[in-house]
Amino acid sequence: MPTPSPLPRLPRPTLKRLLARPDVLVLLAAAAVAGGLWGVVEGLDTVLDGGPDSVERALLLALQSPERGPVGPRWLEVLARDYTALGSVGVLTLLTVGVSGYLWLRRRGPVAAYLLATVGGGLVLSTLLKLGVDRSRPAAHLHASHVYSPSFPSGHAMMAAVTYLTLGLLLAHVHRRNAVQRYVLSGALLVTATVGATRVYLGIHWPTDVLAGWTVGTVWALACWLGVLWKRRGSAPQNESSAP
Repeated sequence: MPTPSPLPRLPRPTLKRLLARPDVLVLLAAAAVAGGLWGVVEGLDTVLDGGPDSVERALLLALQSPERGPVGPRWLEVLARDYTALGSVGVLTLLTVGVSGYLWLRRRGPVAAYLLATVGGGLVLSTLLKLGVDRSRPAAHLHASHVYSPSFPSGHAMMAAVTYLTLGLLLAHVHRRNAVQRYVLSGALLVTATVGATRVYLGIHWPTDVLAGWTVGTVWALACWLGVLWKRRGSAPQNESSAP
């Protein structure tokens, strides 16, 4: 009985083809928007005469009431605290470990390893950036939450981008319908944006902390995803309905 020939290796895609993928374009656009806003705020702080962080300080003060904290009804502050917890280390750790365990039980060990490596690497990068920049938090009277780490970048915003966008990419990859892919990626972006916005609303971070967290987190998730796509195309063909 003849031995079946091995499956041929597919050629690695060019960078141009990878960047033309819809999922990659979505993350590129998100990173460009966040990075552009970050540059605008930093530029305004530079050209205005109000001193360093003048624009950011004015924005935070506009969102805070000296008597009661964040402006708006009390239920809005409670809701913001609920949403901001979606970017906490505890919640993201439970989510990442839970999904990785599910993937391992489904015999998707490489995908589980990819998820753990991406999120774990993002956490290490966030910690190193915080220690390297060592930026002070906004004034203590602007927030009631206990904080113990430097301000830049926002770990909640960055890790929300890394975790939810990575999960969104994996979910979008296993669906062929464009509508489902757009829905999943839009949901991941919405959660990421909500987590970051609540950090500013609650007075816990400067706006540029959040914008930097969004930018770096999105770029990290995108870089890991591009690496997987590039490596996968150089191996034997797989079922397109499976995760990479």
